Amino acid sequence: MVGILAFTATCMPDRKASSGNGKEYPDTLRVATLYGPTSYFNYRGQEMGFDYENVKRFAADAGYILDLKVAPGLQSLLSMLSEGVADLAAYPIPVIEEYNHIVRHCGKKEVTWQVLVQPARKNRISDVTQLVGETICVKKNSKYHYRLINLDRELGGGINIMPIDKDSLITEDLIHMVDLGEIPLTVVDSDIAGLNKSYYPRLDIGMKISLEQYSSWAVAKGLDSLAKKIDSWGQRKDNSEVMREIYKKYFERSKSPAPYENPETTLGLKISKGGRISGYDDIFRRHAKTSGYDWRLLASIAFNESTFNNDTMSWAGACGLMQLMPSTAKSLGVEPETLTDPEYNIMAAARLLRSLDDALVDHVPDKDERLRFVIASYNCGLGHIFDAIALADKFGLDSKKWLGNVSEAAILKSRPQYYNDPVVKNGYFRGWETTEFVDKVMSVYEYYSSQTK
Repeated sequence: MVGILAFTATCMPDRKASSGNGKEYPDTLRVATLYGPTSYFNYRGQEMGFDYENVKRFAADAGYILDLKVAPGLQSLLSMLSEGVADLAAYPIPVIEEYNHIVRHCGKKEVTWQVLVQPARKNRISDVTQLVGETICVKKNSKYHYRLINLDRELGGGINIMPIDKDSLITEDLIHMVDLGEIPLTVVDSDIAGLNKSYYPRLDIGMKISLEQYSSWAVAKGLDSLAKKIDSWGQRKDNSEVMREIYKKYFERSKSPAPYENPETTLGLKISKGGRISGYDDIFRRHAKTSGYDWRLLASIAFNESTFNNDTMSWAGACGLMQLMPSTAKSLGVEPETLTDPEYNIMAAARLLRSLDDALVDHVPDKDERLRFVIASYNCGLGHIFDAIALADKFGLDSKKWLGNVSEAAILKSRPQYYNDPVVKNGYFRGWETTEFVDKVMSVYEYYSSQTK
């Protein structure tokens, strides 16, 4: 589970590598990070993440070749620095005494605090004293659990703290449960809360319940010149402005499509007179043969991706009706600048469906069953679905069936013990998003199929 962006060298960032003939190559910057929703992940075949984008920019600005490694956890990440395996941790390392003798912090400091996650409503909880009598669910023995215990003591008791002792549960699960109304309240760090609010706009994350906490990137002890370069780079005004835009991309821009259960009743979706689904039906029909699937499947994906709005661009840069990443289009022989043309956008999507089907046919021979795998791969990228298939095989699920089997394995890939499993090659992703996308596309497809020919 190592993402290598260039060749691996053993040189430290303050030395040059020689070819042996007197020619010097650029320095290699050995960087370690963690998989996660803000640091580093793969989205539709593209490497992304707040820390990843920024360390890539730093390496390019400073003239380094970037050698990126992914550690399975924070302690492993710190060990990579102390043992000389990595020079820089591109991940928010807490600024606490325990770590200060191991690393030197550098770059922009991130400031976070613990917040209450609650449904947005008029009678929101706005003061810690109002927590008395409330039930708050947190993972057992987590820092959030300990903070609530201390806060309960400070208030003289009365907070109903409900610790959840379940290894497979992660913070994002509890946030999702608050959004669904399955639990009343939870507590998380403000950066995690901000990221998840971009998926769950109905949540309120405005109430602090702790003091500020600081973190930043860090280098191995002794790499003072590298730390100074990162400090100077982070203080540049032009760089700060770019970093702010990247921050907005990951933590503030909405990533949540309009929620619905039934496309007809919830969205008022109707087939127009003459059986037309959209103004693009002729293009869907024209390229359906290339995809190997019904033209109404193309239309169903377009509905879920953009609600037939060709001017849509996602937070990650996916374009047009079918929400294709420019790099994906280029790999399919469609120039990215043509994606604003519905003809080329749908053509690229049809080619993508065909390529996904071809890649999956040996793993899922039954075409009807394979349809869900293809839709899932369209949403998140083929690599994550291959990982889910491998996890399904490992844990005794049927890797040739989606519902209740590979879909469940996909959901597990948001949990560290699974995305760090040796059979997983593509790390973290929000598996429940993909399983919901598959359900929604199938729902719309069944509706369109029942109403049109």
